Amino acid sequence: MYLIETEDNIGFLTASYIKNRIKSFVSTKDNPYFVLALPTGGTAINLYGHLVKFYKEGLSFDKVVTFNLDEYVGLSENHPQSYHSFMFKNLFNHIKISKEQINILNGNAANLEQECTNYEEKMKKYGGIDLFIGGIGRNGHIAFNEPGSAFNSKTRVVDLTPNTISANARFFNDDISQVPTRALTMGLGTIMSAKEVIIMATGAKKSQALYHAFEDKQSTSWPVTVLQKHPRTFIIADKAAAAEISKTTKRDCGLCSFIN
Repeated sequence: MYLIETEDNIGFLTASYIKNRIKSFVSTKDNPYFVLALPTGGTAINLYGHLVKFYKEGLSFDKVVTFNLDEYVGLSENHPQSYHSFMFKNLFNHIKISKEQINILNGNAANLEQECTNYEEKMKKYGGIDLFIGGIGRNGHIAFNEPGSAFNSKTRVVDLTPNTISANARFFNDDISQVPTRALTMGLGTIMSAKEVIIMATGAKKSQALYHAFEDKQSTSWPVTVLQKHPRTFIIADKAAAAEISKTTKRDCGLCSFIN
């Protein structure tokens, strides 16, 4: 675990790690692209602000392929709350990257199940995810893998829980009736196949989820606990998010490595 004071520092640290991994990547004929899985959300806005700054300072995305974690079902790509709009507004409109290297699930596909299958196959075509970046929900969800999600789940269509719908209403003028009730999401099994995972967590509302991630046994009731078996997971959190984690666990973290 890496504990820091502010959301800006979490964004900076994560962006710095991404920058270093991109710069150290060696493109080959068999492995031409660094594959990056990207999230949305408030903390991600800060992260992308730092990545844009690094781009302006010379960071190249020419050999980067991105896959977004999820997308709502039924929202137009141009809807201000679609994750397509989020990504272009906060990152892709500000860096040079080919549209062929950007992958975001289509929540309006004629066949949603086939869209998910194709997404999985495309990730495998690129050799799998090199670095997965995500957040964590109050109920321990990662991407849109709600409590009860199978640990071996793949990209699929999911129903959002009332908890998640309520939490996301703030993005829809607090009108819960406007929040989509379904989404497409990478599965927990997909996430576990990534070579590295970074989870960002800020604020006291995430403290219970982090408590279960570190202090509790694996359970589908708390999807984040799947990462206890991942060989290379980093948790970057502020003190409020980590408030319920014991001092012993913070000192001798068995779930994650340290980034320092």
